[in-house]
Amino acid sequence: MRLAPPMSIRSRREAPLAAVVILAALVLVAIFADLLAPHDPTLPVPGANVFDPPFWMEGGSTAAPLGTDFQARDILSRLIYGTRVSLIVGLMGTLVAGAIGTLMGILSGYIGGWVDQVIMRVTDAWLALPAIVFAIFLAAMIGPSMWNIIVILGAVYWTRYARVIRGEVLTLREREFVKLAEIAGASKLRIIKRHILPNVANTAMVLASLTVGVVIIAEASLSFLGVGVPPPQPAWGLMLSEARPTLLAGQWWLTVFPGVCILLIVLATQLFGDWLRVKLDPQQRNL
Repeated sequence: MRLAPPMSIRSRREAPLAAVVILAALVLVAIFADLLAPHDPTLPVPGANVFDPPFWMEGGSTAAPLGTDFQARDILSRLIYGTRVSLIVGLMGTLVAGAIGTLMGILSGYIGGWVDQVIMRVTDAWLALPAIVFAIFLAAMIGPSMWNIIVILGAVYWTRYARVIRGEVLTLREREFVKLAEIAGASKLRIIKRHILPNVANTAMVLASLTVGVVIIAEASLSFLGVGVPPPQPAWGLMLSEARPTLLAGQWWLTVFPGVCILLIVLATQLFGDWLRVKLDPQQRNL
């Protein structure tokens, strides 16, 4: 069995510093949200008014450093807890999509025949559907909740894994170590577990790193449209939706801060995913 070589220590040191710092900070914020948030994100701040500005503006207060929303809830606390929601949905949705897509890609590429035809025709039909529109339809059918959104986004984005993994498996099944395992009498399940899966793991990792940002954007879009994470649970897309009526009324902090958070996390995941793609590409490693 030929395993793809792991990244060297030097390669890990070449990771994009800004992306790593942003992602590490967001993960820590999500883990310790209960300790970092100054207020309950679902309840009004005691003594605060609706639409209080950030503390550096006239009328602002350090009790709500980034201001309050239309229910006098603390924006900072909602952003902190929204980080947890976005990361859970992004990571778990990517995990669900990756697991389904990788399994379908391996079965399609290695077994072939009618199994390949059925899986690929389903994949083609899935890819023909607009992702967000399909996700909205599923969310409207199942109902909005964080865990339902995870399942929905996993069901929407698995096809990109299936296509790529299938193409790689078609090449791997013709390699000598796979043919020798077949001649030795190894079962298909053993060959998949010992020879195919380890050699497509790097590709699946790269796809996952690039999918996290897409899933987070999709979750924010669904929450913005009212079919994602339901209120009063804080989510960045929901915060943007709630702030939409005040966009032209001067309460800029209600839209800017959630938007910046979405921008940072998506940018960081895409930069990290692009670096990971280069480092796990054998041709790039040999340059």
